[in-house]
Amino acid sequence: MIALEKDLFLMLKEAAPKGRILTGAPLSDFTSFRTGGPADFVAVPSDEAELRNIILLAKANEIPYYIIGNGTNLLVSDDGFRGIVVVIKEGKADISYEERDGEVLVKAHAGAPLTKVAYDAARRGLAGFEFAAGIPGSVGGAVFMNAGAYGGEIKDVIVSARVMDAEGNIFDMDRDGLDLSYRHSAVGEKGLVVLEAVFALKRGDTDAILAQISELNAKRREKQPLEYPSAGSTFKRPEGYFAGKLIEEAGLKGYSVGDACVSEKHCGFVINKGRATSSDIIKLIREVSDRVYRNSGVRLEPEVRMIGFD
Repeated sequence: MIALEKDLFLMLKEAAPKGRILTGAPLSDFTSFRTGGPADFVAVPSDEAELRNIILLAKANEIPYYIIGNGTNLLVSDDGFRGIVVVIKEGKADISYEERDGEVLVKAHAGAPLTKVAYDAARRGLAGFEFAAGIPGSVGGAVFMNAGAYGGEIKDVIVSARVMDAEGNIFDMDRDGLDLSYRHSAVGEKGLVVLEAVFALKRGDTDAILAQISELNAKRREKQPLEYPSAGSTFKRPEGYFAGKLIEEAGLKGYSVGDACVSEKHCGFVINKGRATSSDIIKLIREVSDRVYRNSGVRLEPEVRMIGFD
């Protein structure tokens, strides 16, 4: 480690004394694709104060940084990331509940897994979050991209989010301010970091809610290649079309580049069959997009966020 890196390591340890600071950690350990080269530093702050310290340290020293959660919608270059990858993990008191006007407000830490929030709410007889029980991401990532599945979206249930900007200022944004639409939010547009989110759920029958979750997850297991590493749906849904259907019509079912493969179970998923590299995956994504365009005139856009690619 060169002197500058040693100095930065010590500064990061000082900024986040209770957190974890890793050097040269492979980002394949932090992404659901299980690919990606090393980051100069991976920082896992223990609380908001440490997160703020890390961001301000990076800005003061003009060091690139990138915020991630569970890494379930992320493809990192095989070259990794030159700078600091900040990982938001769930907090100690990550879910709380408050009755209000016939609803129950559920406050969840940005690092809390969506599945945990959904099941915890279900066991309390709270309805409205069933769609999220099989989404593998975190609350922060879900707000960032307005995650959704099976007819439900974060925008349907969110009340507000507590966020931090690049200067370390912390403030609340209501549903309108978050400007949530298909795989879009003001959080991503403005470079904000979600700290926690509040959702409004309704009282319901616990058994019926759990049964609906079970039914949706059975559909996922039947139709999605959950047995392989992936980032979920690889492409955004083009207006008026289904990405998976367009890919299949282009004759790309099972098409592969190295161990990166268009799933035969669901053509909307690019999967890692074992030893795929990020280069394999990005090449496959680009080839699929080009061939679908030639076949149908529809240009597929990746839903997956990408780091370190031209």
